[in-house]
Amino acid sequence: MNGAQYMLLSAFGFSVMGALVKVAGGADVPLLQIIAVRAAISIVLSLADIRRAGRHPLGHRRGWLFARGAVGFLSLTCVYYAVLHLPYAQATVLQYLHPVFTAALAYLILREVPSIPTLVCVMLSLLGLLVMLMPAAGADSMGSNWLAMLAGLAGALGSGLAYTIVRKLAPTEHPSVIVLYFPMVCLPAAILIGWDTFIWPTGHTWIVLLGVGLFTQVGQIGLTKAMQTDLASRATSLSYIQIVFAAILGLAFFGEIPHLNTLIGAGLIITGAIVSSWLHGRRPARDVLSDT
Repeated sequence: MNGAQYMLLSAFGFSVMGALVKVAGGADVPLLQIIAVRAAISIVLSLADIRRAGRHPLGHRRGWLFARGAVGFLSLTCVYYAVLHLPYAQATVLQYLHPVFTAALAYLILREVPSIPTLVCVMLSLLGLLVMLMPAAGADSMGSNWLAMLAGLAGALGSGLAYTIVRKLAPTEHPSVIVLYFPMVCLPAAILIGWDTFIWPTGHTWIVLLGVGLFTQVGQIGLTKAMQTDLASRATSLSYIQIVFAAILGLAFFGEIPHLNTLIGAGLIITGAIVSSWLHGRRPARDVLSDT
């Protein structure tokens, strides 16, 4: 699989994960408990993969690895808060401003210059995001949801920084080692901060929480492998497709009927992804290699 395919797999995994988070929140499971259960499952799966690969679980560049975990925890908390307090598609739209932050941070930190296809994809996708946000901007609920909106934007910024750190770590660290540091920080942090609000889930809710952990792992592994095989800004520009997945899941499971603006925006986002893939496929090999 190439970087684009890994990113599409990641987007699907994270979209299902987000829908399950919303289901768990509807069952009155506290936000930090959802994060803690997700982290515990991810630790088990990551350690199993690390053992199978014969790698040291703590990796080599431990300072950067811990930074990835800390940034990821803060970003995840913001993202989940937005998912629990906003319509699913809208929360996903806000969180998926992160490719813009990733492209900017990858340039500042990694000195990666975005290619023309990447810029085309980002611009079309941003246009789609603006179209999709227009109904929300004029809605009466905007005022009451300002904290959730800000949390979504903060989550996007944190995700962009986390993805850039992943790109920096990719040449020296095994994907599951990078993934492992995320839950290694999340689990103790979530327990220390929110243990007194935890509840004992029902049998059905345990299945939902298990699904959150499993689909998180799919998303994380796909993301990390995409960062290892492609430029950070180029790979994440294709991740906008998660907005489309979120709109479909929102309709199927939560009865959220997409607004016309959402459909138009989704069309622009898909067009951006297709144009990016087509232009990258037409570029000479030496141009592609010059980006790496």
